[in-house]
Order: sequence, then C-alpha cells, then structure tokens
Amino acid sequence: MKFRIFTEPQQGASYDDLLAVAQTAERLGFDAFFRSDHYMLMGDHFSGLPGPTDAWTTLAGLARETTSIRLGTLVSSVTYRPPGILAIQVAQVDAMSGGRVELGIGTGWYREEHAAYGIPFPPKRFGMLEEQLEIVTGLFGTPVGDTYSFKGEHYTLTNSPALPKPVQSPLPIIVGGGGPKRTPALAARFATEFNLPFIPFDEIPSKFAGVRAACEAIGRNPDELVYSAAFVAAGGANEAEYVRRAEAIGREPAELRANGLAGTASEIVDRLGALQDDGVETVYLQILDLSDLEHLEFLAEEVVPKVGSSVE
Repeated sequence: MKFRIFTEPQQGASYDDLLAVAQTAERLGFDAFFRSDHYMLMGDHFSGLPGPTDAWTTLAGLARETTSIRLGTLVSSVTYRPPGILAIQVAQVDAMSGGRVELGIGTGWYREEHAAYGIPFPPKRFGMLEEQLEIVTGLFGTPVGDTYSFKGEHYTLTNSPALPKPVQSPLPIIVGGGGPKRTPALAARFATEFNLPFIPFDEIPSKFAGVRAACEAIGRNPDELVYSAAFVAAGGANEAEYVRRAEAIGREPAELRANGLAGTASEIVDRLGALQDDGVETVYLQILDLSDLEHLEFLAEEVVPKVGSSVE
C-alpha cells in the first residue's frame, strides 16, 4: 500500500506552508504530495488566510524544491482551464519535476468560488470532463511532428502542434468519484488510477467492482488501474493527542473515527488493513492542519511501517 499526503490549501495556507509539508513528506518517505484545486475557503472553522494559491503554480514551485516525491492534484476542475492550456501546464511541471507529476481531474462542484472569482460555472460539466480527458491524452499521445485536432460540443482544437510533451509517457491520469456508470466508464477509457474520495467504507468494494466491470466491457484489463481512496487523517499516540488533533480541524472525535482514518496508531492500522482487504492500493491521507508537521512524523513512524511500504 502506498501513502500520499493530500492537502486543502484553500482552508488557509501560504506557498511556504505547503513547501514545508511537501519537503517533510518527502523526507519521511511518503509516496506523493497532492493538493486540492480550489480558490475559496469552505466552512467556518479555518481562516482561509492568507488567501488561495493556484494548484499548478504551487506544483511548479514544488517541482523545483523537491527531488523524489510525486506531485499532483486531487482534483483539477475542468472549469478553471481550457484543456490545451492545462496540457501545457501539466507537461511543463512534469518536465520541471523530472517526471513526477500526476493529473487528477474532475468536473468541479463549488459554485460559490466560481462566483467569487468570475469563473463560469456551467450547469452540466460531465461532457466537459469527458472532452478534456480526450483532448489532454490526445495532445500528450500525438507524435512529435504531427498535429492534433478535435471538434466537440465544448472544445475545438485545430492543427495543434501538441507540444510540449511530458517526461512521462503515459503521464498518470486520475479519475474518481462515486457515480455508478459514467465515472467508471471514463476511468476505464482514460485513467491510470481510480480514486474514491471520502466514501463510506462499506461502499468501496461495490464501487471498485463497477470500475472493473467498465474496464472489462471495453476489453481493458482492470488490473491495469490503480485503485485508491482518500480520507481525512487524524491520529495520536494516545487518546488525548488524538482528540486534540481532531478538535484542531473542527471535527468531533467519535464522528471522525467512524468516517476517517482516525484514532490511535493501532486503530488506524486496523482500518488500513481492512481497506487493503477491500482492494485499496493507495491511500490519500488528507491533512487539514498544515502547521502540525509532527502529525506527519507520527503517521510515518507509527502507522505506515505497520501496514506496508509507502514506496515501490
């Protein structure tokens, strides 16, 4: 099982805060540092200060200030960037990192942040996601010297030089969500990883089964996909330390235990073992208190070694 650190900077984090988390995660041997792609605070527990940071600008900086940890989004919204620009950004950051970038992409959902920053928010966005996946993978897969064209309902590209190319070929693409049919079908067609974000534990096996069936329906080996899940993480060496960390992120300790990777080390290890049994190969540990670097130390020292290696 691989372990990745997943952050929500819109809740309140500067670039320097994110750099400290990413470099600490790298030093501790976590497989990847991921961040959300949002521009506005959610809820009222956090301050949101000093204000939002852009996902791909952040990852470009981290690409030059880290050396081995993988970097990515969970997930970039199709409403924020035209697919041609997104492909250029991702390819450039992949080159800046020496081939360590992964692209998680989704429809976007937070209407208020679109209104706050003047970003159009179409009522139907799944078609945009499908076309963006086709375009981005098409641009990356077009041989150097050839051109790429596409005409769809949402986007048209004409004789694109399809440059630059990412270092990785193929560059990992993450598609996720709990939809019963359309999302599994997209993952089967385009993704290297399927992710379940914050889903009830007992729904995981059936959701993975749906993706496997979608792969088989188009003749793809379902074992080619990585199966992952994301959960809020909050742990402590004892009950008092756990409660302190749960309260620091505005969560009730009992509720968080039921729905996240939470509690003492042994409790989290047991939960992760059950997730392994359900087919989860990679876990995204959502870390909400980015000032608590000792929390990363605790997870790396007391949890990860007892479940499995965080690197291949």
